[in-house]
Amino acid sequence: MKKQRILSVLLASAMTLSLLAGCGGTGAAAPAASGSGDTKAESTASADGESFKIGVIGPLTGGAAAYGMAVANAAEIAVEEINEAGGIAGYPVELKSEDDELNAEKSVNAYNSLKDWGMQILDGSVTSACSIAVSEYTKEDNMFQITPSGSAEDCVKYDNVFRVCFSDPNQGIASADYIDAHKLAAKVGIIYDSSDVYSSGIYQKFVQEAAGKSFEVVSEEAFTQDSNTDFSVQLQKAKDAGADLVFLPIYYKEASLILTQANTMGYAPVFFGVDGMDGILTVENFDTSLAEGLMLLTPFAADATDDLTVNFVTKYQERYGEVPNQFGADSYDAIYIIKQAIETAGVTPDMSVSEIGDKLKEVLPTIEASGLTSSKITWDASGEPNKEPKAVVIKDGAYVSAE
Repeated sequence: MKKQRILSVLLASAMTLSLLAGCGGTGAAAPAASGSGDTKAESTASADGESFKIGVIGPLTGGAAAYGMAVANAAEIAVEEINEAGGIAGYPVELKSEDDELNAEKSVNAYNSLKDWGMQILDGSVTSACSIAVSEYTKEDNMFQITPSGSAEDCVKYDNVFRVCFSDPNQGIASADYIDAHKLAAKVGIIYDSSDVYSSGIYQKFVQEAAGKSFEVVSEEAFTQDSNTDFSVQLQKAKDAGADLVFLPIYYKEASLILTQANTMGYAPVFFGVDGMDGILTVENFDTSLAEGLMLLTPFAADATDDLTVNFVTKYQERYGEVPNQFGADSYDAIYIIKQAIETAGVTPDMSVSEIGDKLKEVLPTIEASGLTSSKITWDASGEPNKEPKAVVIKDGAYVSAE
């Protein structure tokens, strides 16, 4: 089969930022109509159609747009680099992104639209509930799916689905271990969203792992999506209990309110979050000086000095005018993981979606990848990645490595 040269480059889409949701989205969405025209990543196509077609699904508009746009934008950069270097096994790559507006039903609609386009492999969905919903259909089609940031346990319940990010339970365990190993606190308070599978899952594992550690959990206070604007009661209980660190396994919209209200009441513990915290510096009307010293566990630090990170961050900033977050880094890695798996498995684009799925899900647990989010990533057959977490801290209005 004749391999084709690349004819054009990616058309970068405009980034839209708003108040944000997170990697474990509930599936709720604003009542806007779903669409993809503003955010499609148009890529190269070979003259006779011999190309790999990768789809991206995520919230490209609405409250979680910063997550979805980061995933789509980073995938564009990765595909452009791959095509400029000769493609995957000599074949060019086409990329197309669809908007699900953080809504599970619209995510399924986006999947069907991408299928009609000819998608063979899925990078998505971005959020947990949407990824779970779409996985019911990728399982039926035996399409290889790798979610960059869907962290709920059920995101990878089928053998055709893998992920790049840590699972919710692993984040809870890693956070407790990190706080203990670095002696960050003697007494820990927790504020979590009991109505959200992402937040409550991390919280539960954190409490289990905290047993026997060098710190004591002294307050465990919940809120729900119906009561996520006033956190004075939760903060007061943590303060009264003497918590010198408050663990926030939540999204940064609510976290920005918590930091603001803590400042008002004169309470200044260390605040420690997980990947849903990434993006707090972009919240509209938030005084970012209140985030000074905030720590979060994340697999990606934009200030890292290795060549891969520097090159990615530079390209992303030049193109989109923003420092990339970990969601973008996860997606960039996902595209290169797909490339490595395709080349290892000997996949060609003339194979059926199911044939590609069979080969990729068989080979992924046998490879070792290296990327922005870890120098060593492996998978087991359950779809879970194995890699080392990192911690970053906000200093002078920027994320820097805490190490």
